[in-house]
Order: sequence, then structure tokens, then C-alpha cells
Amino acid sequence: MRNYSENIMKVVFLVAACVSIIAVILICVFLFASGVPAIKEIGVSDFLLGDSWKPGQELYGIFPMIIGSIYVTAGAIIVGVPIGLLCAVFMARYCPKGLYRIMKPAVDLLAGIPSIVYGFFGLMVIVPLVQNSLGGSGKCLLTASVLLGIMILPTIISVAESNIRAVPEQYYEGALALGATKERSVFRVILPAAKMGILAGIILGIGRAIGETMAVVMVCGNQAIMPESVISGVRTLTANIVLEMGYASGLHREALIATAVVLFVFILIINISFMALKRRAD
Repeated sequence: MRNYSENIMKVVFLVAACVSIIAVILICVFLFASGVPAIKEIGVSDFLLGDSWKPGQELYGIFPMIIGSIYVTAGAIIVGVPIGLLCAVFMARYCPKGLYRIMKPAVDLLAGIPSIVYGFFGLMVIVPLVQNSLGGSGKCLLTASVLLGIMILPTIISVAESNIRAVPEQYYEGALALGATKERSVFRVILPAAKMGILAGIILGIGRAIGETMAVVMVCGNQAIMPESVISGVRTLTANIVLEMGYASGLHREALIATAVVLFVFILIINISFMALKRRAD
């Protein structure tokens, strides 16, 4: 009876794995089948390097959106990674048990907050703060970067903390026995030992940052132009898709799907780069 149950569960797990793989394949087939012909029709250089997005004039250049996505994601990394990593170190090695019982659920709660709520927070708090401090409308590259930096914190903190705790305690005790201070033991021994797991958390955070839509739409200004400063409005690839897909048709719609193809390739490159780094480290 036990072997029978185990065989049933093996089949269930196999079916679930196959469904996941098939879903990914179907998504890839749909994106590339719909987007690549549009890229060919528009022209690869005109599409990827063009600086004008004017569907009414048949101009479909997404270079400003590519730059906007890169800048916003880079800003989110600058804001979120140091804070998230230091918070993970504190929770794993320094946090008192009483405080940890409060901080851990709070971090998990951050991960469960809907994007639209983050967007409202950015619109009501961060936008006026940037507007009063630096001028402009407040809906800009800096605002989007700060908001995304906050949004990726729970991912980075949770993954980094788990990997820091997974490092054998003997590493830490050995460093102390050799005369290292507690801080030196943590930052020179524990963190390097957990670096691949920490990097995985950072990669997941980058994936969320570059793929975030609603919160960014609410605070980035949505201007399809090259940003000149941190207070310039920008439009990301995801924002471009969600803003215009509702009324797009013909080549315009296909160009938006092609934009999704470019975004998909970005995510793919990030994941492949991480796997290459992991193999080199191993």
C-alpha cells in the first residue's frame, strides 16, 4: 500500500513538473512567434536603438524604455541591496530573539503587500518628498528607484538571511578562535561563505525590479524620453506595455509584444549570468 501511494505521488509530481515546463514553453513560443515578426518589420536597429515611440506616426523605438528600465533597476539595486544585506546580517547574527519575533513577520508582510499599495505609498509619500527636496513633479527616475528598492527588500532579506544561517557555525567559531572580532568574523568569513545564496537573492530582487509594473507606472512619470537626470520622468518596458496594450492594434500591438520579448531576453540574460557565476564558483 505504501509503495502504491509513493508511485501515485511520483506521478503527481511528474505531471506538475511537466505542466510547469509546458507553460514556460508555450509562453516563449507565443512571445517569439508574435514579437519577432514585428521586430523584423520595424527593423532591429530602429526598434532597439530608435529614440522615438510614436505609434501614430509608425515610429516604434524602445531605446528610451530600455535605458529607463536599466536605470530604474540599477537605482533599486543601489537602494535595496545594501539595506537588505545589512538587515539580513543583523537578523541572522545580532538580533535579539524578542525583536526577531517582530522583525521576521514584518519582513514577510512586506513581501505580501500588493504592488498597487506600494504605488500609493510612493505617490503619497515619496513623490511629495522628492518634489519638495529636488523640484520637478516628483514622478521621476529617483522616485521609482527608491520605491523599487523598498519593494525588493523582503526578497533580498529573506534569501540572504537563510543562507547566512546555513553557514556552519564552525566557520564563525574558528574565526573567533583565531582572534578575529565578531564583525570581522561575520563580514570576512560568514558572508563570503554564503555569497552564492546572497547573490541568488539579489538576482531574484533584480528580476522583480525589472519586471514590476503597476507601482512604477504610478511614480515614474511615464515619459518615453531619454532621462537627463534623476528627477527626469522615465518609462520602463513594462510600463510601456501596460499603458498602451488596452487600445493597441495591428503593428502597434505586435510592437508591444516585441517589447515583452526584449524584457524576457533581459531576464534570461540575468539568469544565465547567475548560473555562469555559480558554476565558476563551484
